[in-house]
Amino acid sequence: MEDFEKLINSDKPTLVDFYATWCGPCKMQSPILEQLKTKVGDSANIIKIDVDRNEELAQKYRIQSVPTLIVFRNGEVRWRGSGLHQADDLLTHLQHN
Repeated sequence: MEDFEKLINSDKPTLVDFYATWCGPCKMQSPILEQLKTKVGDSANIIKIDVDRNEELAQKYRIQSVPTLIVFRNGEVRWRGSGLHQADDLLTHLQHN
């Protein structure tokens, strides 16, 4: 939890993928996030949070469906979206938020 807070409070954008292991679209999102990571390199953080293992975080950020993706910068939510998202769309949200 402490590492999560440290990452989202960074001035580097952090994309958080709130997912569940049983979720079909979440499984499809994973390779897209890997592709995105190769595009952004060290300019952004990309992390995955299992909502079933991290219920407190899921409640804090009102995760009602998975996958839910949130971009944080300096502790603020800069963008939020639910469902499957393509790498180019996510890249735009990371670069402009």
